[in-house]
Amino acid sequence: MHDIRIAVESILANKLRSVLTALGIIFGVSAVISMMAIGNGAQQEILEQIKMVGVNNIIITPLLPEADEENSEDANSAADAGQKKKFSKGLTMADAETIGELVSSGKVMSPEISMNSFVIQHGIREQAKLVGISKEFFQLYDLPLEKGTIFDARQEENGLAVCLIGANIRSRFFNQSEPLGSYIKVGDVWLKVIGVLQRSNITITGHQQSGVNVINDNVFIPAKTMLLRFKNRALTQPNAGTTMQRGRQVIVTTSTTDTKKNYHQLDRIVVQVKETEQITPTVELLSRMLLRRHSGVMDFEITVPEMLLKQQQRTKEIFNIVLGAIASISLLVGGIGIMNIMFASVMERIKEIGTRMAIGAKKKDIVVQFLSEAVLISVSGGLIGVILGVIASWLITKFSGILTIMSIGSVLVSFLVSATVGIIFGYSPAKRASEKDPIESLRYE
Repeated sequence: MHDIRIAVESILANKLRSVLTALGIIFGVSAVISMMAIGNGAQQEILEQIKMVGVNNIIITPLLPEADEENSEDANSAADAGQKKKFSKGLTMADAETIGELVSSGKVMSPEISMNSFVIQHGIREQAKLVGISKEFFQLYDLPLEKGTIFDARQEENGLAVCLIGANIRSRFFNQSEPLGSYIKVGDVWLKVIGVLQRSNITITGHQQSGVNVINDNVFIPAKTMLLRFKNRALTQPNAGTTMQRGRQVIVTTSTTDTKKNYHQLDRIVVQVKETEQITPTVELLSRMLLRRHSGVMDFEITVPEMLLKQQQRTKEIFNIVLGAIASISLLVGGIGIMNIMFASVMERIKEIGTRMAIGAKKKDIVVQFLSEAVLISVSGGLIGVILGVIASWLITKFSGILTIMSIGSVLVSFLVSATVGIIFGYSPAKRASEKDPIESLRYE
């Protein structure tokens, strides 16, 4: 204890030097804690994506022919004159109904058609996304209702003008009134609100790639309602700006170029299997069935979000490793700084070392004294670094919106590493001090 007390007195006697020595450890520990907090936040976002996307989901999306492929087909039409050209109707509701019958055992399916539109109510006009789905959609993505009901079989089968709205739509248009039973105008069609979805606080980047809709700004209607009252690309003529449906003219909100190329009724079909082991055989079955229904034309793509999420998670892990390595360099630099300062301290205090050894101090006492100084500096720097790391993580979340999650493990690891750095980089100067010859030390000027 006497040697440790001497070490404490030496640190207090040289406050500026001690603070400068500890700076490397302080910034190193705070950097490690904040970087690990960012990494934990990224991991949590991945888990939320898995929850939202559905790890057992299979997504079928249409493929559009490229311009060069069309030109190539026209150029080679003469050579293929003897062979009948294959024709596909695209991804249609008939495909979705067939898939529904095919995967009825332990599986859930929903088609999806979306379009950007405007919602009008009480003189307020806001942009929103209109999404045509089946009632199973809410089961696929685990979307609970705040109030109301989802579509029933009659509303889906007859394409009735009913809808469910997201939380943002409710707050904008029904802040002072009851939404259930009210009507909103989407495009040229009035829709009756039968349900309101709970607010989702999850912000997912790249959600379109993963097949997730951010639900707060969406208006959900039955898929047949979308086809009958809003958009049905299968009935659109190539050069027409309007479509005749059930004896009335309906404005099609697609560009001429898109109308020419996109002949698919649906934007997506999502199939959810009960067990992960069923994904591969189900994908093979769906691929064969759709290829047969599309006359051998591969104008669709089947993806599994689980694979995309695993790739994203791997990318996040690599990113976290890089961040951790960069932050750890700060600790290494701090340790080297401690070693250099302690070597300089040994040179400055040669006479002190010689005096202590001359009056009976052993080599072990000198080692304990200088090693204690290094450890005390690194531990105190580690404590300050922990506090700064926690504050930095909070500031990152508050001002940048990046999710950070503190863990006891990261704090303990950072603190233990700082103490270890003091021991490792403080031992060599302490050993060198203990090896000084007392007589030579007393003569040193």
